[in-house]
Amino acid sequence: MLLEGIETLLMLSHEKTMSRVGSQLYISQSAVSKRIALLEKKLGKKLITPDGRHVRLTPAANELIASIGPTFQELQGRIYEQHTLKDETIISLACSETLVAGYLASIMGDYCQQDAAIRISTHHTPRIIERVQSGKATIGFCAGQIPAHHGLKMICLWQEPFVLVSKSALLTLPKQILTNDLSNPANRYQLDILTTLGIEPLMEMDSYTASAQLALGGIAPALVPLSIVKTMKIEAKHCFTFEQLKPLYRPIHICLRPNNYQNQRVKTLIKAIMNAVPITT
Repeated sequence: MLLEGIETLLMLSHEKTMSRVGSQLYISQSAVSKRIALLEKKLGKKLITPDGRHVRLTPAANELIASIGPTFQELQGRIYEQHTLKDETIISLACSETLVAGYLASIMGDYCQQDAAIRISTHHTPRIIERVQSGKATIGFCAGQIPAHHGLKMICLWQEPFVLVSKSALLTLPKQILTNDLSNPANRYQLDILTTLGIEPLMEMDSYTASAQLALGGIAPALVPLSIVKTMKIEAKHCFTFEQLKPLYRPIHICLRPNNYQNQRVKTLIKAIMNAVPITT
């Protein structure tokens, strides 16, 4: 019961509402509330407070998560490793949304004809890492900067270039651009480079597609990964590159727990993903 409460609290820190957590855990909203209440009673601490339609974690809850969160995820992962991946076992592939659109969409239809027990879900990179660590995802396919001390096997596939998408021609670097969410730890490294170049993030989107569409509408140039430019079929007259932007690229990785790499089905899926992405040489 204590472990269930901790798992629920960790998920609540991401999902922010009882209903979303219930959907993720396949339990009712009242069951989520009961788990948190029991954990609060067991620990003798208040862990959440109402915040409109959402809930807010107390300092005690944040301290608890910082202290035992990584250990709990590792425990879940070790338990997961005791399961045998058979031919009919579901392989969960946690991906960045842009990587699904840019790379997987073209291959997974045919691939699932060979192996129908594949399930794809989309998340931000920090959440992908957590899901792989805990065993909730067998493989992670993610982009951006990866946190240190993750304990996972990492395969770096490509350093994907960025392109500036603009409605009007760009002869020099713009002073302001649209970016993806720079508060996301996977994207935060971009801010230092942009600051060095004297470029200000005018607006931060949660979607590169949204940034590109706004740029084409004339709001401001947008920083967009090359794969999204190709997926959206943005015309070359709206795409611009500059020598100064070469240090600004998006690392693309596959991650998984080391033991999972021994499974042939996992290796076959990884090979298919690698074949869909330009490999860094």
